[in-house]
Amino acid sequence: MIAQLITSFIASAGFAILFNAPKNTLIQCGFVGMSGWILYYVLVAGGMDAIPATVLSAMLVAVVSHIFAKTFKTPIIIFNVAGIIPLVPGGVSYNAMRNFVENNYDIALQLSAQVMLLAGAIAIGLMFSEVINQITKKVFVKR
Repeated sequence: MIAQLITSFIASAGFAILFNAPKNTLIQCGFVGMSGWILYYVLVAGGMDAIPATVLSAMLVAVVSHIFAKTFKTPIIIFNVAGIIPLVPGGVSYNAMRNFVENNYDIALQLSAQVMLLAGAIAIGLMFSEVINQITKKVFVKR
């Protein structure tokens, strides 16, 4: 678990550097990615399927990103982009392409479908979180 925490933090902070995030937000970017990955890791280890675990993890990334964006007065996209990186299904997409090249089309199509579902789960998780945020803003501002 410690290795998962450390590597996900480094991956998120490293990608924040690649995306030219401000230097004073690198620790927060690493924390956002680490929190999303650890939730995903715990859910999958607990027996949940990868797709709903990815949706919930992306929602957590969006919520923590929103909190950090307000706290540090920084655009939310800085934290969202760096925080989502550990959830991106790079290994699965690599295996899909490798199987296409090796003419294992049945396996390649299954893996490609999984990549699309995981990518969609990331997008849905980010979207759901933003929709819930907008709804709560409107409900609490009116009252």
